Amino acid sequence: MKKVLITGCNGQLGRSLNTLLKDTDVEIVNTDVDTLNICDYAQVDAVIGKERPDTIINCAAHTAVDKCETDKENARLINAVGPENLAKAAEKYGAQIVQVSTDYVFSGDGDRPYVETDEVSPKSVYGETKLDGERAVMAATDRYFIVRTAWLYGDGNNFVKTMLRLADERDEITVVSDQYGTPTSSLELARMILYIIEKGEYGVYHGTCEGMTSWYEFAKEIMRQAGKGVKVSPVTTAQYTATVAERPMYSVLENKKLNSMGDYRMKEWKEALTEYMNDFGFADR
Repeated sequence: MKKVLITGCNGQLGRSLNTLLKDTDVEIVNTDVDTLNICDYAQVDAVIGKERPDTIINCAAHTAVDKCETDKENARLINAVGPENLAKAAEKYGAQIVQVSTDYVFSGDGDRPYVETDEVSPKSVYGETKLDGERAVMAATDRYFIVRTAWLYGDGNNFVKTMLRLADERDEITVVSDQYGTPTSSLELARMILYIIEKGEYGVYHGTCEGMTSWYEFAKEIMRQAGKGVKVSPVTTAQYTATVAERPMYSVLENKKLNSMGDYRMKEWKEALTEYMNDFGFADR
């Protein structure tokens, strides 16, 4: 791994990767939108050509799912063209690339966990552009790790912090109860990414914490671990009209490729949440 270039270093995953790598012998090159515009190939080529990293980990993305519906061109540039540029430069200068993707590449119409080889069929601009990014990377180089994750939370704006803030502002919170997935801490995802890089087996991976839940049950678990007495009430997707983009109703990912490697499993989602709550001082003492 020797030298790793991280894009989107100030995001949740980028920060977690830095946390894990800071006391190792890996040289880190951190970039974000202010120092590297991944949508500009000339700039990407210049930076990768100068730094010559062994591994590129692309954490940069347009993740505002609803905004992507009206900001389609920027979504395409950041989620599809950017990864393509990075993959082309990786191929040119002999690097391998990790492209972080999403459960939104699936329709969410199923009733069993999705494995890496299942048919993709995104229903939103966000999902479409992230899938285009996957395909662009695979077309540009053979040395890739595509890592699909979901319901990510870490050091940044996320569902956990939103729920805790609302618990301090309201007596009751309503949360969607008929959308299912797996909450995943960015620290667990970072650990998984570093593991598969070390193993060196290229391909498409699913990387989420183990188990499944609904947003409603996730919110209740957050409140339980934080010791908050606020009432959490379930609401259906049909009743909740605050979103523009269509969400997958069932987007549980099975880490089939990762688990088949035999010696590593990601934490169960409640266990990972406990670690996060303790690390950030949110747990009920």
